[in-house]
Amino acid sequence: MMTAEASSVDPRASILLVDDMEDNLVALEAVLGSLNEPLVRARSGEEAMKALLRRRFAVVLLDIRMPGMDGFETATNIKRLDQTKDVPIIFLTGTDADAGYAFRGYATGAADYLTKPFDPWVLRAKVTVFLDLHRKNQQLERLLAQEQKQFDALAARMDSLERNLAQHPDTEVRALRHDMVRMEETLRAMRRP
Repeated sequence: MMTAEASSVDPRASILLVDDMEDNLVALEAVLGSLNEPLVRARSGEEAMKALLRRRFAVVLLDIRMPGMDGFETATNIKRLDQTKDVPIIFLTGTDADAGYAFRGYATGAADYLTKPFDPWVLRAKVTVFLDLHRKNQQLERLLAQEQKQFDALAARMDSLERNLAQHPDTEVRALRHDMVRMEETLRAMRRP
């Protein structure tokens, strides 16, 4: 279950950097610092999972080769959890990586795959796309929450009117009650996917 902090809508889009090598984390921070978004470090797959359960991230940059839980296992765990399954993952690995790594990375649910040394402009551009998508998703969540509030308020008002109308037995009131029931059914139909 997500914590209150993780489930709240944060206007800033955090980026999770996962690598066991300090130099690589420093390089990622240097490349992505100009985006002015929070950069969160994790030095292992285990640390990454803990960070993902504490807050929401727009994107995860994930090294493949790490001791303990490697990048593939970490990605698999990320994709298994309901609250993290939609977080995009960009795999990062050294140039001497096995040719099958890219296929395996995409098979575990990665959105992209880059080899080190990577072009800073390309990495920044790819991360920017995911930041924009994250912001659009947050905007959609806010709109849906507002719509839900309006729907709930309308449903409560209709329930109140229904209770008031139930106390009046004349024919005209019954016709109004019937119309309200149809309106309520229409509202419920609108809510169905």
